Amino acid sequence: MQAQRSSFCRFAEGKRFGVGWDTAIVNLFIFLPALTLNGNLSLCCDSLAVQAELPQEIAKELATTAKSLASPGKGLLAADESTGTIAKRFSSIGVENTEANRAFYRGLLFTSKGLGQYCSGAILFEETLYQKSPEGVPMVELLKQENIIPGIKVDKGLEVIPGTDGEQATMGLDGLSERCKKYYEAGARFAKWRAVLQIDEAKNKPSNQSIAEVAYGLARYAAICQQNKLVPIVEPEILTDGAHDIRHCAQVTEKVLAAVFKELNNQKVLLEGALLKPNMVTPGAQGPKATPEEIAFFTVRALSRTVPPALPGVMFLSGGQSEEEASVNLDAMNKIGPHPWKLSFSYGRALQASTLKHWAGKPENKAKAQQTLLERAKANSDAQLGKYAGGAGGADAGASLYEKKYIY
Repeated sequence: MQAQRSSFCRFAEGKRFGVGWDTAIVNLFIFLPALTLNGNLSLCCDSLAVQAELPQEIAKELATTAKSLASPGKGLLAADESTGTIAKRFSSIGVENTEANRAFYRGLLFTSKGLGQYCSGAILFEETLYQKSPEGVPMVELLKQENIIPGIKVDKGLEVIPGTDGEQATMGLDGLSERCKKYYEAGARFAKWRAVLQIDEAKNKPSNQSIAEVAYGLARYAAICQQNKLVPIVEPEILTDGAHDIRHCAQVTEKVLAAVFKELNNQKVLLEGALLKPNMVTPGAQGPKATPEEIAFFTVRALSRTVPPALPGVMFLSGGQSEEEASVNLDAMNKIGPHPWKLSFSYGRALQASTLKHWAGKPENKAKAQQTLLERAKANSDAQLGKYAGGAGGADAGASLYEKKYIY
């Protein structure tokens, strides 16, 4: 325990970031309860079930799955791009967007031998959950062969919130319970729901109304998933569009996460059976640059102020960072641990960009593309452990993956 306290105190001091000891001490005591509970969640299933109003066996299954997804040295492969989004990806390498090509590419990803050493789960688009590889094997079975837990994207995209200046809420609550039942029967054990917020200081975005809408939607989704035995991944993404600095992103991130967890509590969501997929705290894409150490400091501080230690894991989205940036920044966070939750990855572009490029739609490039995926997955596995040495993937891994107003 003494070593854990000393490690965190060295991080919490952070004087060069302008953080006083009052804040550091508060943050320290937020962390301490988790250090005594770690590893003992299975002993608390009765109380967990009561708290979330779930049957005991469901509460236990959810907690077990969430803990498995947040295993040390592992993260999530986000392969849930919609048909429209993967069309853009294929277009960039001159590949036609057909069902056969989508099946080949996703089969390529899921048959990468050894991927399960680095990825505990994979998020799928609905088509993929029911799809078979070119060899006739269900995609879900390919994942299970690697001990990778299948998950499913369940939201239905975005719509403008009436009364706001173009701010958006996520659709898909209608019929969600019935869909979740079917997804569980098809082999999915967790789900993902993406909400989007945008920073615009001049227009006071995100507005309180949009934050409230996003928090409520995420919490209702999470509660419905848990009732149907799916672990919910809660994704409130603050886009990197804009010229704001890292401190402003930190303020907004803390405000959003506080609202989300308040609503999760209101909806009686079992935190031990859920995961968070947030943005890292970074400057806007057009804003002043920040170092990995600064990104790590402000991100972990935001989490320590808002995220209860009962949550097993925080699986970051890459948010348009290059493959290398996403790994280096995750590594920097884990170097300043220990943390009450596992800090890991749930990357799409930051795991697949170089893989897609090396495949180039050619069957003969399959082995090369798979090796590229494994190298990137290992880099992020090392980053989750705070042991990434840098440099994986060469020059390709340094290319920016930023897309304005990113939709998938």
